[in-house]
Amino acid sequence: MATDRRISRVASLIKREVSQMLLHDIKDDRVGIGMVSITDVDVSGDLQHAKIFVSIYGSEEVRFQTMEGLKSATGYVRSELGHRIRLRRTPEVIFVEDRSLERGTQIISLLNQLSEERQQQATENPTELDSQNIEKLTSDGID
Repeated sequence: MATDRRISRVASLIKREVSQMLLHDIKDDRVGIGMVSITDVDVSGDLQHAKIFVSIYGSEEVRFQTMEGLKSATGYVRSELGHRIRLRRTPEVIFVEDRSLERGTQIISLLNQLSEERQQQATENPTELDSQNIEKLTSDGID
């Protein structure tokens, strides 16, 4: 079992090397369709498995095609990792689509929309909101 520090180092090495492969070495046209970035690499404790989380910018069809291209390049990526990183055994590679950036963007836009709605309500009915806030504060025991 590897230490946490070693697992972290191996994960960062895998992230760096696979990023280089995506930029220069993988020739599959499907991978080049969408903008692909590696968001995280999760390596198992025994260094036998590596989940590579990728964020893909584009439509659903582009994402699907890019993931298919990455899955077909898995064998190549694993063999190249074996040449580039010195480990006793090269980890199995699994590409996983990471949509956390997309979800974060959606949450931010919803929060911005809510903020705009509240500002609009405040400008339309400023005295009504103030009286509601005063009633709430006095009912909570704050004078």
